[in-house]
Parts: sequence; C-alpha cells; structure tokens
Amino acid sequence: MTPTKWVRIWNERLPGIPLTLVQVPAAEAQGLLRAGEADAGFLRLPVDGTDLSAIPLYTETTVVVVPKDHLIAAADEVSVAELADEIVLHPLDDSLAWERLPGRPAVERPVTTADAVELVAAGIGVLVVPQSLARLHHRKDLTYRPLTDAPESRIALSWPQEKTTDRVEDFIGIVRGRTVNSSRGRAGAPPADRPKEKDKPKRASGTGAGKGSRGSSGGSGGTKGAKGAKGSRGATAKRGKPRRRP
Repeated sequence: MTPTKWVRIWNERLPGIPLTLVQVPAAEAQGLLRAGEADAGFLRLPVDGTDLSAIPLYTETTVVVVPKDHLIAAADEVSVAELADEIVLHPLDDSLAWERLPGRPAVERPVTTADAVELVAAGIGVLVVPQSLARLHHRKDLTYRPLTDAPESRIALSWPQEKTTDRVEDFIGIVRGRTVNSSRGRAGAPPADRPKEKDKPKRASGTGAGKGSRGSSGGSGGTKGAKGAKGSRGATAKRGKPRRRP
C-alpha cells in the first residue's frame, strides 16, 4: 500500500491528531486488528470471520517478477501458459488464490515473498505476485510484467466491527473520498444545529443542516465532526383576499 494521499488529507483535516502507520506482512494484518494493535488496516480479501468490517477499494494487477535479462522482460505482458516451462516460486505467504499453480514447482517453497525475490535474483525461478509486492521488493536487477489471466488480489479497508470509533469513521471518509463538507456524517451522530420544534416558524420551508464528515484511524479518543452550513429558509408567499364580484 502507498497511503500517502490519505495521510496528507488526514493531517490537513485533523492536524492535532497523529496518524501512525505500521507496516506488516499481509498474513499478519488481520491478527494485528483483532489484537487491538491497530485501529484500521488495509487487507487482502477475503477477510476471515465476521468480526472485521471491510470496504473493498480496488483490485490489483498480478505480475510476474523476472531478471531484467529474462526473455519475459522483452514482452509487454504474458499469459499463465507462457510460464509452463518456468520454475515458478510459490512462497508460504503467497496472497493469490490459485486453483492450479502455474509452471514447474521449485524443490522447496520459500518461506516469504522476500525470500522468493532473492531466489529470482539468483536465477532460480520466477515469481508471481500482486503488483504492490513487486514494487515493495524492487531491485535494480529485476523487473516485472503483467500476467493477463492470473488470479487477482482485492484490497479492502478493514477494522474491528465493535470498535468503529469516530476516528475510524474519519479515516473511512478520507479513504472513500468524501470531502470535509460531505453530507454524510458519522454513524449515529445527530445533525448539527437542528432547531427545536417550538422554534420552527409555522410557515417555513426548505430548512436543513449538513452533517459532519466521516473519518479516522490512528489514535485513541474521539473528535467532533465538522458542522455543515445551515440551509436557507424560505417563506411561503402571502395571498391577498379575493375581491367580491358585484
């Protein structure tokens, strides 16, 4: 993940509340949330169990990582069938759901994706991963190409369902692209500055109030949502008395 944009927006909207990022292997992310060591996280679907809420964000491109002098490096993209004669490394932390593994298997499975990348650099085989992992483990002597018919990995924003705090809501709003004046407020929050029933004019129409923006992970406690601007008040026109005809 490269959440730079979302972190920048967080710092602009909530400058007094620090947002701490923790990088963990994909296989450990769900356990981190369940242990309460993070308020929210970016996971690869599917999410195990029903205790974690998840909002799907996007689907990653799957790529094959090869040495720069490999024949595959000369192509713009390749298919799974073109890997038939290649040794395709399958690390224990593989995040792709294969029905049938491509290519020929290695003698031993690497423990981690990082280990597999080292083997690719040593000329032992090739590696199929989501594009973000290829970027994470980038090396000058390696490159990657899109694999057209391979399984894809979906990324989701996830958090413990019973710990949907105001700050988690703030972060959800930022990730989903809501503006600071979004009409969708935090879950359960009352509309801002709602007039009391007795204060409402009898002939008023078109009144309303915007709700605060949603938002955040990254700290304990809560923040108040920004108040939206009140809607304009319109009054019904008064009609004169009808004239009587002689």
